Amino acid sequence: MEAAVHYGVSERNKKRKLAADYQINESLRFPLDELNQDVLEQVLSWLPASNFFRYTSVCKRWKSVGNSATFKLACSQIPSREPWYFMVDSQAQFKNQPIVFDTAENNWKKLNFPLPLLQEEQRGRSFVPVAASGSLLCFLSSPPADEFIICNPLTGACKEIVSLNPELKKSKILRGIGMISSPESYSLVLVFGDLSELSIRVYNSSIQQWEEETMLKRKHASPADETEESEDDHAVYFLSKCGNVVSTNLQRSPCKQYSSVITQKNGEKFMHFLSSSGTIVACNLTNKCFFEYPRLLPVYHEYSIDLVECGGDVYVVLLMEFLESASLRVWRFDEKDQSWHQIAAMPPAMSHGFYGKRVDINCAGAGQQILVCLNSAEVCSYFLCHLMVNEWIEVPKYHINGDAKDFICAFTFEPRIEASV
Repeated sequence: MEAAVHYGVSERNKKRKLAADYQINESLRFPLDELNQDVLEQVLSWLPASNFFRYTSVCKRWKSVGNSATFKLACSQIPSREPWYFMVDSQAQFKNQPIVFDTAENNWKKLNFPLPLLQEEQRGRSFVPVAASGSLLCFLSSPPADEFIICNPLTGACKEIVSLNPELKKSKILRGIGMISSPESYSLVLVFGDLSELSIRVYNSSIQQWEEETMLKRKHASPADETEESEDDHAVYFLSKCGNVVSTNLQRSPCKQYSSVITQKNGEKFMHFLSSSGTIVACNLTNKCFFEYPRLLPVYHEYSIDLVECGGDVYVVLLMEFLESASLRVWRFDEKDQSWHQIAAMPPAMSHGFYGKRVDINCAGAGQQILVCLNSAEVCSYFLCHLMVNEWIEVPKYHINGDAKDFICAFTFEPRIEASV
């Protein structure tokens, strides 16, 4: 009997405790609908960028937040967001929703916003991405127009910039396209000419016009370097696996034809690009000079090569074949001893499968991470390399109706709805 009474008391005490805990939990709940607009915007601004697509469909109030100037101001106070990779397929067409890889959630997404200025078939123009910086992408129209559009791919906001003097485009070969951006403005940098005479033109968004052409002086030129390159203005070039320049239909993607990397070191800005002979050229945009880095490998070695920026440094990603095996490695140039140092290497079990496949590599970097796209007629794979720990992870394929979609390259951008063009 005593046991039964004790049991009954214990049960009543337990129920009272549960009821008290429930009341406390209920009192701590605060519906988001009861928040005033400013606080709601502050809360939503801290959510990952992918949630921007979700909460706009929750209710009318939340949808209105996306167009609020104060919400964009709140978003601008967030220090940084995990990068996204804007993926480009072999056709480089964006009539439908563009595809991105979200590194925060490690999955694929379709951008909900169309890119209106990129869908102008009626005007006979098509656009491909050629450069990226911060939250913005730069698109270039097909020849002969060669016009530029700056775009925020997250919101779809686009702006066509003032056309460059057509006489300059006719007289000099375009070598590289790069971008520099800040929250307030951006610059588009073009490099023209050959290694005997390089020049740059810069579009400044602050004044919304092109600055005057600037000639670059060659630095530390050797007699071999002073030999002028003989190039056909109308030939299509790509870097073959053996390091030679050949004229062929197997050129690199138009998106990567003018691929360049811009970095800043000791208060000076540098723009790096691959020359047609496979050397790495660095243009000092501050001191108006340029120079070539020594080759990584002798020209007769088989390789495919690309440049990428990570954490403010320039890295070279190189695929080579040796003794019936393929090796994919990441290198950085050490200014102190003027030599290349290996930073990371794909495990042989992964890289060996690319032997003999005539693979072209295209890379995009963010922080201490590189996305490497490997493409050929037989292979299409993507890997994320974490430089600090030399970790390589294969990215799963993106499927449409059960079929894997192939991408040839990617461009890194920071997803921010407040970034304006």
